[in-house]
Amino acid sequence: MKKLIYVSLLLLALLMLTSCVPAPDTATEENEPAVVKAEYIKISAAEAKAMIDSEEVIILDVRTQEEFEESRIEGALLIPDYEIKELAEELLPDKEATILVYCRTGRRSELASRALIEMGYQNVYDFGGIVDWDYETISGK
Repeated sequence: MKKLIYVSLLLLALLMLTSCVPAPDTATEENEPAVVKAEYIKISAAEAKAMIDSEEVIILDVRTQEEFEESRIEGALLIPDYEIKELAEELLPDKEATILVYCRTGRRSELASRALIEMGYQNVYDFGGIVDWDYETISGK
């Protein structure tokens, strides 16, 4: 009988100890709130244009410097796709900002968008390539 009481007390103690540990990714008063990772979102050039015209957005060109100088969307910020991980946090400090990403045909913009999401950016939209952009562009340095 004594053995049964000890085993019961031991199990009760283990149960109490494990119930006091917060579950991973949950908010408590002592730690930061859980951050929900954003999902990859693909939009059309028309949807991107509507967002550009109606709200504050960052237009992110992830092509090369040469491509950027040849033709780009006015107001676009250049961060080549191969430099996203090194430069994004410095050049895009607000991880809550709305970021519209494009490249030439859409392959690099998808990869860059996914990389930004992995880095914690919450409002990233891939609108594909400039080849599908039926609106005004500018050129030059």
